[in-house]
Amino acid sequence: MATGQLFSKTTQALFYNYKQLPIQRMLDFDFLCGRETPSVAGIINPGAEGFQKLFFGQEEIAIPVHSTIEAACAAHPTADVFINFASFRSAAASSMAALKQPTIRVAAIIAEGVPESDTKQLIAFARANNKVVIGPATVGGIQAGAFKIGDTAGTIDNIIQCKLYRPGSVGFVSKSGGMSNEMYNTVARVTDGIYEGIAIGGDVFPGSTLSDHVLRFNNIPQVKMMVVLGELGGQDEYSLVEALKQGKINKPVVAWVSGTCARLFKSEVQFGHAGAKSGGEMESAQAKNQALREAGAAVPDSYEAFEDAIKQTYDKLVEEGKITAVKEFTPPPIPEDLNTAIKSGKVRAPTHIISTISDDRGEEPCYAGVPMSSIIERGLDVGDVISLLWFKRSLPRYCTQFIEICIMLCADHGPCVSGAHNTIVTARAGKDLVSSLVSGLLTIGPRFGGAIDDAARYFKDAYDRNLTAYEFVESMKKKGIRVPGIGHRIKRGDNRDKRVELLQEFARTHFPSVKYMEYAVQVETYTLSKANNLVLNVDGAIGSLFLDLLSGSGMFSKQEIDEIVEIGYLNGLFVLARSIGLIGHTFDQKRLKQPLYRHPWEDVLYTK
Repeated sequence: MATGQLFSKTTQALFYNYKQLPIQRMLDFDFLCGRETPSVAGIINPGAEGFQKLFFGQEEIAIPVHSTIEAACAAHPTADVFINFASFRSAAASSMAALKQPTIRVAAIIAEGVPESDTKQLIAFARANNKVVIGPATVGGIQAGAFKIGDTAGTIDNIIQCKLYRPGSVGFVSKSGGMSNEMYNTVARVTDGIYEGIAIGGDVFPGSTLSDHVLRFNNIPQVKMMVVLGELGGQDEYSLVEALKQGKINKPVVAWVSGTCARLFKSEVQFGHAGAKSGGEMESAQAKNQALREAGAAVPDSYEAFEDAIKQTYDKLVEEGKITAVKEFTPPPIPEDLNTAIKSGKVRAPTHIISTISDDRGEEPCYAGVPMSSIIERGLDVGDVISLLWFKRSLPRYCTQFIEICIMLCADHGPCVSGAHNTIVTARAGKDLVSSLVSGLLTIGPRFGGAIDDAARYFKDAYDRNLTAYEFVESMKKKGIRVPGIGHRIKRGDNRDKRVELLQEFARTHFPSVKYMEYAVQVETYTLSKANNLVLNVDGAIGSLFLDLLSGSGMFSKQEIDEIVEIGYLNGLFVLARSIGLIGHTFDQKRLKQPLYRHPWEDVLYTK
């Protein structure tokens, strides 16, 4: 492996398996370091394509999303780092696919628990093709002031505290990602900071070893000293021992192998990582520390003394003139995300939507403050749900039952009415359910099913002004307005609409008052004296009875009743009910596999 620097200020990566936070952290680090271009060139999300919006400083950018590794590599030939956030089940296969791409030079595998046989194959392929694998079970790595992998070094605050926004003189390598963050801080306290840091990962077979990276650091002129943090288990540290003994490393190495406390346990202990267990005396932390010390590395007597050992080595290099002071600067502030700022109380922002009928922020959705589980446990019905979502209160049972009766009675009125006809024609044209439903709903209006609100409005106004049926009808006639809720194409005075009779019967039995309905009946009596088809239709029945429901329940003020009628609540009942039938007609036509509808010539009057 050896060679030299892995990353630079122009390095770009492909990110596999979209994760918003680590990508945003990479982009924030880019901005902090003064990069001109984002370090994430593209995202690979199997089966998905498009763009993901993220922030590059203050600017919102769109990063391309590709469905395959091959497509991403072809689209971004300069992106030579593959950051793999796949699960341990698919990490090996996707990493191998990436390494086989000629443009990919480095692959970082974040997942822990990748099968060892798969890892060995990756290592063999990478070495045979001069490629670098970091991981598995790694947090990644960082080139201070230039490039970082995923969540390496943690938050922006930690990165700034560790001075990682600009390069220092120390090359650092560790097995542990968590301890890397701690060591970045330690190194920054007693030196000019990290130049490059790598966490090789804690699995038994890492893609690259401690010595691989130390030898690489040795070839980087800007790296003046190396800090190594190993751990008990395995024999990786001994390859570093051999490199030191053979004189392959000519820069100071400060090292510590953690896990010295293992001897206090009577049996073998697993320390977190898969590889962190001693398989014998040679793999113990004490043996490794002694071997490194004898090979020429600066090894303290304890982890507590590690910081001081690093400081002594650094100070000596400064005295010898091998390290010159780094020019400090203040990095640009990272704009804080709005959600974070709001939570911390730093800013206040206006909302864009107001909702008073439901809330989905808690353990479960609530309808007008009533938890969904409570609705089910109490055995509430559709009418109860409508009362909560439409009227924001729990109405008495007779009210919700009336709502349900309206829905049942208005669900359908055969295939010949305009709404059903439109839906049938649209369905037979091969359109989808929503298109077919909407085509039928769009016919609802003053002439078809949409007169409930108008009927309620005019009946209420006339009744409240104490107009007689005669005065009301004649005043409407003078205005040239047909009385909404009166009249039917088929029903007559001697052939009443059964739906109207059922609604009236229910109301007379259950409602405290039916004054508006009785007024509508008086109007019907007068209009029938004019023509036998001017009967109270279902729109008029629902409109007048809903007025009785609202006023008789005692749960609505006069202002609320006027608002409900004005907004169009009552037509909402017809729309909701008739949607059931229109959906049924759509399914019926598709089930019957009916062909495209063409209106017959003989049913059209062609005229000049």
